[in-house]
Amino acid sequence: MYPISRLRRLRMTPNLRALVRETALEPADFIAPLFVVHGSGIRKEIKTMPGQYRLSVDELVKECEGLYSIGVLSVMLFGIPEHKDHTGSEAYSHNGIVQQGIRALKAALPDLIVIADICMCEYTDHGHCGILHDHYTVDNDATLPYLCRQAVSFAEAGADIVAPSDMMDGRIAAMRQALDEASYEQLPIMSYAAKFSSAFYGPFRDAADSAPSFGDRRSYQMDPANIREAMREIEGDIAEGADIVMVKPALPYLDVIRWARDRYDLPLAAYQVSGEYAMIQAAGLNGWIDRERIMMESLLSIKRAGADLILTYFAREAAELLRR
Repeated sequence: MYPISRLRRLRMTPNLRALVRETALEPADFIAPLFVVHGSGIRKEIKTMPGQYRLSVDELVKECEGLYSIGVLSVMLFGIPEHKDHTGSEAYSHNGIVQQGIRALKAALPDLIVIADICMCEYTDHGHCGILHDHYTVDNDATLPYLCRQAVSFAEAGADIVAPSDMMDGRIAAMRQALDEASYEQLPIMSYAAKFSSAFYGPFRDAADSAPSFGDRRSYQMDPANIREAMREIEGDIAEGADIVMVKPALPYLDVIRWARDRYDLPLAAYQVSGEYAMIQAAGLNGWIDRERIMMESLLSIKRAGADLILTYFAREAAELLRR
């Protein structure tokens, strides 16, 4: 008795497989996270993230010109300041490093979408994402005005999107009001809506010099065990005015991405974070895996789960492969 249904029929040739492919990646799906530092001529590789660099503003422009030429239309900037203090003042300074990067990129590449991450951990001398209360806990409500100052400062510099990653309650509503009052009512907010307290962030904290000097971030970032709470976070940010919502990390949280996609119609981003990148890079460099195939399969899985946009340190390499 021969099988009536032969699913292999549509797998027999590359063109047949392409014809019925349900999910496809495009370079424009990717947002490249980039680290910008003071100085000039600086392109310093990050030890825990092989292939990623701290870039001075001039090198940042060169990097983005290359990305844009291969179809990566969006970047997200993270700043490493010269000076840190208890309020993270360089984060909202007119001459802050991210503000310098934004202005340089918009002058060189006006159509590039420049997204500015909003948080305080890189800029504070204690490494936490807000203002400290009694030196040990982050004061949610005292932090909001500083995040708003950061958002308006990035908007003034020319950012196309601001992306708060701090996980303070009420930050989206406060930021939306501050931007509107400063006449930036058309500036979108990409909210890190479901950001989990994850061990996968380790290499980023080396790259951005943002590890907390004491304790951890579990009192404001989410418990990895909680998917229903993640939906409440996303729903709350949508109600407060978020234009795009994000799940972070990505690969260990594909179920969260799927739940979010099934429930909400807003554009959905997912962040393939530094630890995800570093594991693939390390295994590939040691010859343990087919690095290119696993890189592309991991990105495809994130999009298949429901993400519209993928923040990934593989943006350049993946885009180059897609253009072959």
